[in-house]
Amino acid sequence: MSIVYQMISNAIRNGRLEEPFTSYDFRQACPGLGKGTYNAFLWKHRLGNPGRYNEYFKKVSPGKFRLLRTPR
Repeated sequence: MSIVYQMISNAIRNGRLEEPFTSYDFRQACPGLGKGTYNAFLWKHRLGNPGRYNEYFKKVSPGKFRLLRTPR
């Protein structure tokens, strides 16, 4: 499982990140990662993204995501 996914999951569990969240919210709750991570991680690992990526998030509205409780 991805370290970044674990950081997001912990931030939600600890109340630092509320769902649904944006990449900006992710950046505020989980500082210290590279700019590219904040710009791409949620989109890359969303449910239904074509490619061979682990699906960790569901896009619920433009630019907003929820954590999938059971990563696929």
